[in-house]
Amino acid sequence: MKKIEAIIRPHKLDEVREALLEAGFRGMTIVEVKGVGRQKGHTEVYRGSEYKIDFLPKVKLELVVPEERLEAAVSVIVQTAKTGQVGDGKIFVLPVEEVIRVRTEEAGAEAL
Repeated sequence: MKKIEAIIRPHKLDEVREALLEAGFRGMTIVEVKGVGRQKGHTEVYRGSEYKIDFLPKVKLELVVPEERLEAAVSVIVQTAKTGQVGDGKIFVLPVEEVIRVRTEEAGAEAL
């Protein structure tokens, strides 16, 4: 099993979530995050004062998938989250040793 952590633009979340659901990926966790990378923030003006915003709002989507479905999940995320501009995000793939469903105590792939 693999854990996918995808950092994407907030306005792309609904599109990515719907595409994942249509592809058969049901369980996911969404966290609002802030980050800085090549996009490097921007400058805003508030009440006549200019200030720099370094950390931009992003969304972190996490899901655990069987290894044989990894490429399909990553492909769905890339195709739906991509705008072609700096700041589209990143995808991290991590190994998962064990999954346990608390309610039924099922373990492994059955717990997904």
